[in-house]
Amino acid sequence: MMALNIVLHEPEIPANTGNIGRTCVATGTRLHLIEPLGFHLNEKAIKRAGMDYWKDLDVTTYLNYEDFLKRNPGAKIYYATTKAPQTYTDVSYEEDCYIMFGKESAGIPEDILVDHQDTCVRIPMIGDIRSLNLSNSVAIVLYEALRQHDFSHMNLQGHLRNYEWK
Repeated sequence: MMALNIVLHEPEIPANTGNIGRTCVATGTRLHLIEPLGFHLNEKAIKRAGMDYWKDLDVTTYLNYEDFLKRNPGAKIYYATTKAPQTYTDVSYEEDCYIMFGKESAGIPEDILVDHQDTCVRIPMIGDIRSLNLSNSVAIVLYEALRQHDFSHMNLQGHLRNYEWK
C-alpha cells in the first residue's frame, strides 16, 4: 500500500483541517499537525468538516517543527509554497514521503524553506493571487503523488446504485 504523509505547519482554520482530514482518510494518508494550532482538535467545526471520517484519521500532533523533525528522522519532506522555483509535478514523490503545507495566513516560514530549495514545490497560478485554499492545495498535490504511483491501493472503478455500466 502506498503510504504518504500530509503535514500542516500551524494550521489556523478548523474547517480546512477537517476537510484535509477527510481527504487523508479517503486516500489512506497520515496527517501530521504542527502546533500551535488555531483551534482545538475537539472543536465541532473540525469534526463537522471531517464528518464521520475524523475517527478513522491517522493523525499525530507535534509541539513545533523541531519536534516534528526529531520524531521523524530522515523524513523526505516536500514543502508546498507559492515561493518555490519548481512545480508540484516536477518532482517524483517517494513512498512514505511527507508533503508539508503552511498556515493559511503566511505559509511555511522562509527560515524553513531557505534550506530546502530542491524539495520546495508550487502550484502554478496566474496573476497576483496570493494562494489557493489550503484544503484544495493539499488535494491537488496529494493526488499528483498518488497518480505517480498509479493510485496503487485505491478503488479505480465506481458503480451505479440502480444501474449497471455497459
